[in-house]
Amino acid sequence: MRKLTSVIAIVLLTASAAFAQKAVKYNQYGVAVESEVLDAESQDGFLVIGSPNSNYKIWFDNRVQVDMGAFFGAPSYADPIGNGISVRRARFAMKAQLDDKWYGEFDMDLADGLVELKDAIIRFTGVRNLELQAGNFKENFSIQRNTSSRYLMFMERPMVCSALAPSRHLGFNAKYDNPWLWASVGFFAQEGAGAEEITNVQDNNKDFGRGISFKNKTGFAVTSKIVFRPLFKSENAGLHIGLAHSFRTTLGSVATGEWGTYRASARNSTSINRKKYIDTNNLKDYEFNHLWTVELAGHWGGLRYEAAYIGDNVHYKDTKLVNNFGGWYVQAGYLLFGGKQRYDAKGAKYTRAERGKKWGDLELCARYEYCNLNDTRKNAKETVYGGSAEAYTVGLNWWVTNNVRFQLNYQYNNNDRYANGKDKLNVGLDALGNATKDYTKVVAPMGKAGVDYHMVSLRLEVDF
Repeated sequence: MRKLTSVIAIVLLTASAAFAQKAVKYNQYGVAVESEVLDAESQDGFLVIGSPNSNYKIWFDNRVQVDMGAFFGAPSYADPIGNGISVRRARFAMKAQLDDKWYGEFDMDLADGLVELKDAIIRFTGVRNLELQAGNFKENFSIQRNTSSRYLMFMERPMVCSALAPSRHLGFNAKYDNPWLWASVGFFAQEGAGAEEITNVQDNNKDFGRGISFKNKTGFAVTSKIVFRPLFKSENAGLHIGLAHSFRTTLGSVATGEWGTYRASARNSTSINRKKYIDTNNLKDYEFNHLWTVELAGHWGGLRYEAAYIGDNVHYKDTKLVNNFGGWYVQAGYLLFGGKQRYDAKGAKYTRAERGKKWGDLELCARYEYCNLNDTRKNAKETVYGGSAEAYTVGLNWWVTNNVRFQLNYQYNNNDRYANGKDKLNVGLDALGNATKDYTKVVAPMGKAGVDYHMVSLRLEVDF
């Protein structure tokens, strides 16, 4: 009798288990769904939840950056520069690989208590070596712009990148890559960042019927890039040679009163000092512009280097004359304690360094940069005094763990006499010894004018 009872119990348990495996589950809308048990794990401090039986996984990708900056050595006539501290970035992102073909992502920034959309991506990877993508994301133009802020060599990107290199916009993009070649082309519209940009898009559409128009050359940009990697077979070295071009028109996210104008501006590679010394102001009768860049980057063991020139040719209506702006930078960093630099081949950019010691690694860095928003050529469409600036920076990065990094930067900024922030900032002394914003009235020994100053800044960062 006991043996019979045991056999019956085993049969019932087996049947119950089989029924449980085949039991139908429903979502909140009453639709039958497939389900499976997922595994949760920490991958270098990032929570990843994935399936052991398929390509499905979802994970968090967050970061917090706290910056501090102090400024000194500015001339007596300069407008005061306030020392400060800020949350540079407070990012929350979720990313999901749904299967072997589809990927989704959204990323937002909550710094300063404001919500700003960063990435909102739908991606298809069902064709070998090809990636199709739609949403709001960075245009593939500048290696410095495309490198994540988590892995920048310095706290801020060079001025010429801030002034000219395009960042995130709504659009579509196709990318092809193999070990030695990487190519991308995309069509883009307005920024999809925050409330101000969205309001501008809606007001331009509602009040003036403005949008994407190929006939009138408005509302869109086309950006393409190609990268050659001749050292792709090397395990300890890499070489990145990139060329990019972007045809751009007035985008719908500009303010309604600035439609049909062009403006380029940048801060002196800092987010604490909010002054934009170099600024073209709004140039009228703008029709389109050609942005282009050539870039060289590479690594060898713990050494990483990068250089680029970015040019900007601005075209106007009813004239063949143009305005030319541009700038360049060169930078290098070296891991002092045996670490190695890492290159992200899929993204054609640099990523997290490999630490050389258990306690981390120190990276010593140096950069020179120059940005020129003046155009005083005789055959220019109009003479533009937007200002030019150069900066010398040295930095020390402590890669503490895979998730923690500290950055210390010292920078010397040299702005020319035309860098007066759209006639708002003092650039020298006049004949009476008074501070003046007018560069034509500056009287100084040996023609000295412009605001030069020193900066020391620190960043504390955690990624999780």
